[in-house]
Amino acid sequence: MDRLSAGRLTGVMSEHPILVTGATGKSGRRVVSQLRAQGLRVRAAARNGEHVFDWTDGGTWDAALEGARSLYIVPLDGAKHVRPFIERAVRHGVRRVVLASGRGIDDPDYAKDSSGTLEGAIDSEAAVRESGLEWTISRPGWFAQNFSEGFFADAVRAGELRLPAGDGAASFVDAEDIAAVVVAALTEDGHAGQIYELSGPRAVTLTEAVATISEAAGREIRYVPLSVEDYVAELVRRGFPPADAETFADVIEPLRDGKDEYVSDGVRRALGRPPRTFVEFANATAAAGGWSA
Repeated sequence: MDRLSAGRLTGVMSEHPILVTGATGKSGRRVVSQLRAQGLRVRAAARNGEHVFDWTDGGTWDAALEGARSLYIVPLDGAKHVRPFIERAVRHGVRRVVLASGRGIDDPDYAKDSSGTLEGAIDSEAAVRESGLEWTISRPGWFAQNFSEGFFADAVRAGELRLPAGDGAASFVDAEDIAAVVVAALTEDGHAGQIYELSGPRAVTLTEAVATISEAAGREIRYVPLSVEDYVAELVRRGFPPADAETFADVIEPLRDGKDEYVSDGVRRALGRPPRTFVEFANATAAAGGWSA
């Protein structure tokens, strides 16, 4: 599908701040940056951000919502705060909402949900769909930035990534693309009612990923596949509680089983261009010093 209508936000909506929750996170801070690059007013909300916002403290919600007509919601994993927050947003006059969700929401066999994350995500999606607002849902797969500022980053910098992922692959998506889709949905017409499944242009194994990073960073990084048992044992030896270690292993299961190999068309549908490749992500990150030891 070609790019959806590119009509910009005009009139009363453009005069109000766009609320971005999770504004210090991987997608949120990029959404803030891209919106501000367009000269738009942004209320960057987070527990330790420019505007104090805490999902667990309803007393911070009204000040965040005051005057906003559009908002980007990054939920707290496993919690059911989105529904009451949306109800309050409607009372404040919000008209448009973009929700950060994730792959696997429609697949009960996608992964073990020991932390209750899936249940919370399902409720969050239902809440925005039932809100009566102009809603869009972003469902990204594995972030490419997990290698540079997330789950895998410390191990990559140390030169050895040890995971129970076997030879599984994922179509890692660049967080810059995720943010660009969110910004389009917040500022353009034509995205209401859309669910954008977001991925990179092809699946990449962890062996391929670390080889690409090695070339970009100019130093050797190895991927060492582990059994689930050995991975959990390593984490426990490093001081993680056994339950947390098991949860981390569960997170890796879809990657190990190849459930994130498929390529989706959300970036192209929303932006009218292909997603950035893993090579482009790695080169840009290395150029910015992202893997400096």
